[in-house]
Amino acid sequence: MGSKAGGARPGPRRTRRAVLFGGLGLVAAAAVAGRDEIARTWWLLPGVSVPRKEGELDHAGASWTAASPANWRLADRPHDYRVDRIVVHVTQGGFQSSVDAFRDPWHRASAHYIVRQDGHIEQMVRELDVAFHAANRSMNERSIGIEHVGYVERRKDFTDAMYAASARLAADVCRRYGIPVDRKHILGHSEVPGADHTDPGPHWDWERYLRMVREALAAGGAAPSGGTAPSAGTAPSAPPA
Repeated sequence: MGSKAGGARPGPRRTRRAVLFGGLGLVAAAAVAGRDEIARTWWLLPGVSVPRKEGELDHAGASWTAASPANWRLADRPHDYRVDRIVVHVTQGGFQSSVDAFRDPWHRASAHYIVRQDGHIEQMVRELDVAFHAANRSMNERSIGIEHVGYVERRKDFTDAMYAASARLAADVCRRYGIPVDRKHILGHSEVPGADHTDPGPHWDWERYLRMVREALAAGGAAPSGGTAPSAGTAPSAPPA
């Protein structure tokens, strides 16, 4: 049948072949796109965890006080959740009362760091883990929370030493995770979707802060395109290829 239509028959064969190889291409593309999700799933398996030590610090020069486990969630960031935001907070209280609050299991909130007015930095949750600081689950999973001791209505609480210490801390975080230094990626608690807080408030000098973060970052070397180190001093095993 239709032996004289030989010129027409190759068309459908070519089409089927194109569909076949096109389909294989889509499968390959999906496999490549799914590698990140496969790796993430591997880190969520029981018994798989980044090595850690009690009291280990992520930022050199900080001191350690552990927040209550009720105020944060165990994770293996950035292997299970990408870290690409920094959220700036103000405590609306003193340093010791803020530390005590994060240690209180009934408080149900914490942050990774508290920066004091004299420049002292207290780490209370590992960067690996998800601190409950932004009142937004997605933002908590992707961000580092930095508290600053003071009150939003008092400009004097935001001292030179505080800005300098916080800028060095933020630059360190940006360097390790490849976070761009801009207002999309470094934001205030009040800017988190669904937030009902006003911090860091109108007296927080964003222009000054971002300039100091960039200067600290430049002094310590350029940020990588996509940081993967969860913290200083840890060497996690790689997921299977």
